[in-house]
Amino acid sequence: MKLLRYGEVGSERPGLLDQDGTIRDLSAHVADIAGTALHPASLEMLSKLDPKSLPAVSGSPRIGACVAGTGKFICIGLNYSDHAAETGATVPPEPIIFMKASSAIVGPDDDVLIPRGSVKTDWEVELGVVIGKTAKYVSEDDALDYVAGYCVAHDVSERAFQAERQGQWTKGKSCDTFGPIGPWLVTKDEIADPQNLKMWLTVNGKTMQNGSTRTMIYGVKYLVAYLSQFMSLHAGDIISTGTPPGVGLGMKPPVFLKPGDVVELGIEGMGQQMQTFRADE
Repeated sequence: MKLLRYGEVGSERPGLLDQDGTIRDLSAHVADIAGTALHPASLEMLSKLDPKSLPAVSGSPRIGACVAGTGKFICIGLNYSDHAAETGATVPPEPIIFMKASSAIVGPDDDVLIPRGSVKTDWEVELGVVIGKTAKYVSEDDALDYVAGYCVAHDVSERAFQAERQGQWTKGKSCDTFGPIGPWLVTKDEIADPQNLKMWLTVNGKTMQNGSTRTMIYGVKYLVAYLSQFMSLHAGDIISTGTPPGVGLGMKPPVFLKPGDVVELGIEGMGQQMQTFRADE
């Protein structure tokens, strides 16, 4: 299934994308794409619905973030061998973990705000992993049992805030609108192998990233199991798993985003995003 949320900011409704590309309303069956709606039993119930029996949504509504009520937005740094190489970093002996504020989450096509004082706003296409039920001390063999599905995630980053100011990376990752997710949550049964997905990103029509999850250092199973040793993962939590090469920081000379730039990105089988960048007022 491809689950989504549609409607104006703060008034999104749960929906399902049918095989013809029509949005179907799920409001009679779940309150939102959040919490218990992501549990395996709920997803099984939704999978048994006949999409044509659900009300079709007319027009072209705004698509919101594909998951609501995210408690933790956990990111993994330098998790692609070719990306680590382009930044001159060594491969980390364990996953690098940092948090992105959940207040950064926006819809896949919403504008992204370049924060005041920013001079190095950058792009990163990433595979997002959405947790479906509480995971604590889980094994790598069982890790996917706790995954509801996957989505496109854009880990927008302000490199000067991230690396040139004192402290940790979080403040360069958590600015408002720096976490577009969606357009939809693709349930895990539709993804045969999360470690073999093409991913891409363009800026103003020029290809910047053209990679694959094959070059991940730590895969989805490992990351879910690893994180669960340190913190409980709950339904709706998102793990953003790192980016392939081609970020602005790695260009020679570096290239960063400016107001008016348009970024498009996508992952095989998961749809795509498009954001216009503008200055925060």
